Amino acid sequence: MIRFGLLGCGRIAKRHSDLLGGHHIQGASLVAVCDPIRARADAIAGKLGVAAHHEMDEFLARKDIDVVAVLTPSGLHPAHVIACAKAGKHVVVEKPMALRLQDADDMIRACDQAGVKMFIVKQNRFNVPVLKAREALEAGRFGKLILGTVRVRWCRDQAYYDQDNWRGTWAYDGGVLTNQASHHVDMLEWFFGDVVSVHARATTALAKIETEDTAVATLKFRNGALGIIEATTAARPTDLEGSLSILGERGTVEISGFAVNQIRHWRFVDELSSDKDVIEKFSVNPPNIYGFGHQAYYHHVVDCLVNQRSALVDGLEGRKSLELISALYESIETGAEVALRFTPGLSRLGVVS
Repeated sequence: MIRFGLLGCGRIAKRHSDLLGGHHIQGASLVAVCDPIRARADAIAGKLGVAAHHEMDEFLARKDIDVVAVLTPSGLHPAHVIACAKAGKHVVVEKPMALRLQDADDMIRACDQAGVKMFIVKQNRFNVPVLKAREALEAGRFGKLILGTVRVRWCRDQAYYDQDNWRGTWAYDGGVLTNQASHHVDMLEWFFGDVVSVHARATTALAKIETEDTAVATLKFRNGALGIIEATTAARPTDLEGSLSILGERGTVEISGFAVNQIRHWRFVDELSSDKDVIEKFSVNPPNIYGFGHQAYYHHVVDCLVNQRSALVDGLEGRKSLELISALYESIETGAEVALRFTPGLSRLGVVS
């Protein structure tokens, strides 16, 4: 039995605690939660019958925690992950793993030195339609990749940002590219490979925050394909979609829904008999924008720890998408095309003002 503790009991903690504390993950159990805001920790602990802590050091001193899920504000991930590693705990850390590349490197180094594993939460990679599309990609059914597009058209009103003073700040959160769209940026890179350069624009259209709530970008991939990112939290009055389109010389797939969970188009030049049933069999309409991927993700974490397998998204893989996001912000600040690999200079992401 792999024993988990949750560090941070904010909005996303409900998803993690319901799965782990509700015994939905075979081979895993929840033993304790921690948050400096007592009411948050106590509410989850009381509901699930686990221990509540309000001091991190006391929480990390527990001998019955094997893995800590770090669910704190993004800007605090580095310090918290490094503390977990020093305490000898494996780490599951919500996206993005950090806001600065140097911090990501420090986290990777700390986990390596402590001999613990780090798992970056990219649950959309485990969505059933995404896995089906990935299977087609690995089978070569798309042929030469031409164009990849992700669209995040979600609604986050001012009340959402006002829930916590770290939301929408450069130092602790970032904007729509870093927070809400980070899964989709990762998805584009996972399917199309290394990015050569990016050009991005952004604006703060509706929300009263430091960072952007709306952004667009074009990407050039090393394989010659082009990419488009459209991301906003200014859709009104409700969420519209979180989508991925893959266009190749021999096929087109579009996965839509709220959380990249519903196949809208599945068409290939070389048809298989099974293609006619794909949309019906592999589309899932999720209850919310979180989808169902967290459950499959935690099964993956347990499998990796029990059977000593490599993580699908470890620290180095998580760093790749952070580097891409950092390049997007650099382009927003300079107005110019930014080449990968680069060192951020003007990006305000992760900088305390």
